[in-house]
Amino acid sequence: MKLTRRLMISAFGLAMTVAVPSFAAAEGLIAIITPSHDTPFFKAEAVGAEAKAKALGYETVVMVHDDDPNKQLELFNTAIAQGAKAIILDNAGADATVAAVQAAKDAGIPSFLIDREIKESGIAVSQIVSNNYQGAQLGAEEFVRLMGETGKYAELLGREADTNAGIRSSGYHDIIDQYPDMAMVAQQTANWSQTEAYTVMETMLQANPDIKGVISGNDTMAMGAWAALEAAGRTDVIVVGFDGSNDVRDSIKAGGIKATVLQPAYRQAQLAVEQADQYLKTGSTGVDEKQLMDCILISAENADKLETFALAE
Repeated sequence: MKLTRRLMISAFGLAMTVAVPSFAAAEGLIAIITPSHDTPFFKAEAVGAEAKAKALGYETVVMVHDDDPNKQLELFNTAIAQGAKAIILDNAGADATVAAVQAAKDAGIPSFLIDREIKESGIAVSQIVSNNYQGAQLGAEEFVRLMGETGKYAELLGREADTNAGIRSSGYHDIIDQYPDMAMVAQQTANWSQTEAYTVMETMLQANPDIKGVISGNDTMAMGAWAALEAAGRTDVIVVGFDGSNDVRDSIKAGGIKATVLQPAYRQAQLAVEQADQYLKTGSTGVDEKQLMDCILISAENADKLETFALAE
């Protein structure tokens, strides 16, 4: 029976980050779907959700959609076919994800979203996201302080289809634009990618050799930008990121990147699983669908306390 089930599952031809279990646990199966684990933030979500689900007695299947809405829909169909009790999701687009979450709901499977919202309410049971606007303002305030309230700077934007990219940029500019001596000379998306950010930063630096600072929509792009700046001998440039990754933590401690903003990915994912468990057992989470978790500024003063998108007490 187990062999037959494994063969049926393998026929989907979908990349999974863990072996597919036999789903014999009393509590049932929770499907965890995130973007690529090449980005530490998304891997932390999956690890956190899986650990909590297993602690609560569930089997898990962890899958990645690579920010491809079509693949995401296939993964939802897989979860539905496997009889998942709930889906934990960091989605592949605010608009494009609505159909997938609706399909799960129609099949009687509740979805619990983390990190990124979708455009519709009342389809997912929970949408738990970091307070990206509040966090961006924290990062911008530190960036302005580090820049001495003056100088030319560049901004690296996230993926255009991701609502968080726009929210973070708005939060940055609602602070920075209050300072007339701060001049943005370049702004371009690097699609959350370290490799792309390296190339974009090279181009920005060639066009603006007197650049003084870079503010980035996430830590992965900040790392790419910093690598390009190091290669060009421009370690004097001030770089601020967003996410709270271990890589940027280490760069801060080494005197490289100056600051980041922690969004608690690990805890957020665990909270989604806790709410899924409560919903499955009682029919209610006891809280509103849309929930915000505040972010925390990370600098040289508290970087030692940061570990895997969580801040030690």
